[in-house]
Amino acid sequence: MLDLRDLAGPALTGPASTGRTRAVESVLGSAAASILAGGHRAEPGPVVRIAEDPGVLAAYHRLRHEEFVLRQGLFPRTDLDDVDDDPRTVVLVSVAPDGTVLGGVRIAPCAEPDIGWWAGSRLVVADTAHSGGIGPALIRSACAHVEARGVLRFDADVQDRYCPLFTSLGWVDTGAGPVISGRAHRRMRWPVDRIQRLADTTKSLLSGLLAPLADQPGGLGEAGFRGDDGAPVPGTDLVAACDAILPSMVERDPEWAGWCSVLVNLGDLSAMGADPVGLLDAVAAPTPSHLERIVRGVAAAAAAWRVPVLGGHTQVGVPSALSVTALGRTSRPVPAGGGRAGHIVSLTADLGGSWRPGYHERQWDSSSSRTSDELRLLAGHVARTAPAAAKDVSMAGIVGTAGMLAEASGTGAEFDVAAIPRPAGASVGAWLTCFPGYAMLTADRDPAPAPAGPAVTATCGHLTDEPGVRLRWPDGEVTVAVVGTVTGLGPA
Repeated sequence: MLDLRDLAGPALTGPASTGRTRAVESVLGSAAASILAGGHRAEPGPVVRIAEDPGVLAAYHRLRHEEFVLRQGLFPRTDLDDVDDDPRTVVLVSVAPDGTVLGGVRIAPCAEPDIGWWAGSRLVVADTAHSGGIGPALIRSACAHVEARGVLRFDADVQDRYCPLFTSLGWVDTGAGPVISGRAHRRMRWPVDRIQRLADTTKSLLSGLLAPLADQPGGLGEAGFRGDDGAPVPGTDLVAACDAILPSMVERDPEWAGWCSVLVNLGDLSAMGADPVGLLDAVAAPTPSHLERIVRGVAAAAAAWRVPVLGGHTQVGVPSALSVTALGRTSRPVPAGGGRAGHIVSLTADLGGSWRPGYHERQWDSSSSRTSDELRLLAGHVARTAPAAAKDVSMAGIVGTAGMLAEASGTGAEFDVAAIPRPAGASVGAWLTCFPGYAMLTADRDPAPAPAGPAVTATCGHLTDEPGVRLRWPDGEVTVAVVGTVTGLGPA
């Protein structure tokens, strides 16, 4: 429950879309904001920070007692509850230059274990007559804090009279909430769009950019495999896959770029149930030493997966670049577009390893510590289980890749957030949007069987008739993660 009293203040002018920008102002304080605006230096103003000092927490609790128990009478003796006892709860406070606590709010996970669903509550400000923008600043800071922690759903029960304030800050009214001591509340939700942004930036341009290729006979793959991870070569049992590594990554981390160039291509073959037979590489670098480091990474990965590099192209004295083509064989390639509404979606993932140094919350490295036998077992999962549809998780993340599989199948998808297997060292938001090393999505009438090797498999969703990807939470609420299609290429 949140209560702001009369805290809108002058900070509410301007469009709601500036909420994230204004969070910076709340953290820096009025002096820094004045400098950034080009005005004269002002006296230091209140800042929002995490309350870690016992004295600061006690001051916040006193404000809450005065407001919710004594003034409003919402609680008979105390407003303290189990959320205050939860060690995961974070309290944000607005503090004056002299250390006086001017207001605060608490934010906390709604489930055990934390599945990326948090709520805000007990928002209070000390002096409503001179509060300025303290209330809105606390709200914005809470939104920024949960998003930084990988939260994908952030709720609050707000007294009816304060819904316009939250709406002006970008929150969405999701319906009637509880009535507490005669005061009606509304359920408000902060729209976390992390997954949608990733899908938009990595895949949404594909249909337009690839239109000239799609217009050709057989372009972008034969019927049923258009836009797939690999391309069955017509008239043969060959499957070809090709991926390039970002030039910036090749430049700053050449060995790891070389390793990943093999990893991603063999993952694409694996998704189609193909047994890899060889690789071709195209490598360019400004100096021989840099080229050597790239090739070392490619060679190490090729040896780890026991797949030879058959040839390719090498160039020195030019900007860094790296792409690899992988060739594999299968008489029955598994398409991404073979799913149907009602099919069960399973995720098979290697949860070992950790965040790759330098790529925190972007790349999970499970492969570099695996043996060749383990890597080959993982690579053969789809071939052994023969699902109706499969797709290797790409840079679009688990949910974005699920959207691509659903799009190719002419369906949508719904995930049970609590059922998605996840490493202990990753937040839900980071795990669902990172490149996870080895992670395979499959769809079929039945759940995927347990995999051979070190990965785990879990049934975590199903394909639906409604386009897009939705997340189902333990309380039955469903939120939209991806609206509509991901690539625009349509059904395969």
